Amino acid sequence: LTLINKSEPLPVNTHDEGDPSGEDLRLKYRYLDLRRPSMQQTLRRRAEYYRFMRRYMDEHDFIEVTTPILANSSPEGARDFLVPSRLHPGKFYALPQAPQQFKQLLMVGGIPRYYQIAPCFRDEDPRADRLYGDFYQLDCEMAFVDDGEVVRQTLEPLIKQLVTEFSGKELVSNDVPRIPYREAMEKYGTDKPDLRYSLEMVDLTEALKNVEFKVFQAPCVKAIRVPGGASFTRKQIDEFTDLARKNGAGGLAYIVFGDGEAKGPVVKFLKDEELKAVREKTGAEDGDAVFFGADEREKVNKVLGAVRIAFADTLGLKDDNKVALCWIVDFPFYEWDDGANKLDFGHNPFSLPKGGLKAIRETENKLDIVADQYDMVMNGYEVCSGAVRNYNPEIMYEVFGVLGYDQEYVAKKFGGMLNAFKFGAPPHAGCAFGIDRMFMVLEGLKNIRDIVAFPKNGSGVDLMMNSPSAVDDNQLEEAHLAIIEDEE
Repeated sequence: LTLINKSEPLPVNTHDEGDPSGEDLRLKYRYLDLRRPSMQQTLRRRAEYYRFMRRYMDEHDFIEVTTPILANSSPEGARDFLVPSRLHPGKFYALPQAPQQFKQLLMVGGIPRYYQIAPCFRDEDPRADRLYGDFYQLDCEMAFVDDGEVVRQTLEPLIKQLVTEFSGKELVSNDVPRIPYREAMEKYGTDKPDLRYSLEMVDLTEALKNVEFKVFQAPCVKAIRVPGGASFTRKQIDEFTDLARKNGAGGLAYIVFGDGEAKGPVVKFLKDEELKAVREKTGAEDGDAVFFGADEREKVNKVLGAVRIAFADTLGLKDDNKVALCWIVDFPFYEWDDGANKLDFGHNPFSLPKGGLKAIRETENKLDIVADQYDMVMNGYEVCSGAVRNYNPEIMYEVFGVLGYDQEYVAKKFGGMLNAFKFGAPPHAGCAFGIDRMFMVLEGLKNIRDIVAFPKNGSGVDLMMNSPSAVDDNQLEEAHLAIIEDEE
């Protein structure tokens, strides 16, 4: 034997067997954690995953083009990472939240179909399904497309193939449904419904309009039938109730059906015909439970949407060997920002409102304006967002004008795009798939940090490289920056 190098005692377990090391310790010594066979396999699978996607895009005549990392600040819905300019004091680059403006400029430049596996940077709080700081997306755009269905039909086969051929999982349905945003909110209480199970909300407002029970004398009454819900324990029902309260409900009314009878705290307040209506409308059978929400419609949707997911977890309805896909379409173009007490863009200003200028000018309630915008959902995770783009300067000025911004503001923020559009931009549309999150689902993992070689921890800190960190005074001076100390 020849000793090439020597090692100190290993601070983390480098095998999949035995007691696992804690996540912070694993991330601090990530170069050792990567020795685990499962991590080696994950990185090999990820490389294969990239090859699979690139092969499909190349076969469908998409051209891979890289776009700048040092760019301008752009409203994509999250905070920018800013980079101070040494050569231009007081000015900043922004790391791109997405290559949105550049890929639209490529359409003006005559690129018929563009794609790239693009790094994106967003200063958002980390979650189990969202990396902090930087992540990757399969970004694509198609010229001379004015209908989002063209994009969906072009890219949908790729995702189906990733599910069945790459991951070996089963598609719940080969026909991927298109669900309007408002319908998704009414049925599932979320625009990211997990369709591996149904548990749809049923509107009982009309059926119970004359009920004497005060709780049900609300603008909206809905219910979820839970097959087999009669088996829930008192403790489980208390947990569901606590979850409902955390989402703004006063409680969680329920009825259990069995042996032809209805039982539960609210049964005594309902007449026989009202109980019959509940049973018929929800389709409840013996052994089922029906849970109610009663309040303003938006709050009811939120509450029942949250407990719907909890029901599925408790009953084990989330089969990781199956994948359910759907497209959520027709998102609201504008939304109401409670914090700022004003209208704002629903997603971003780059989408084209359905109906164009006419819709913007003639729709009295601006919240009724719909964008040709779409998301793909995979097992309850949003894995794609896309839209038909706004390629008309006049419409761009108009949609910002609704929010009180003048043409000067728009020209200052989006001058590059507006100038390009003046030279005849083709209609175009596209989307971007969050390939980290999608890979996590396809591999059956629960934490997105497990599929990245060098992730930051749950607080956005790189424990291995000690980042973020302080920099030298001379570096700050070169960047024309100064640190302002907190008074505390």
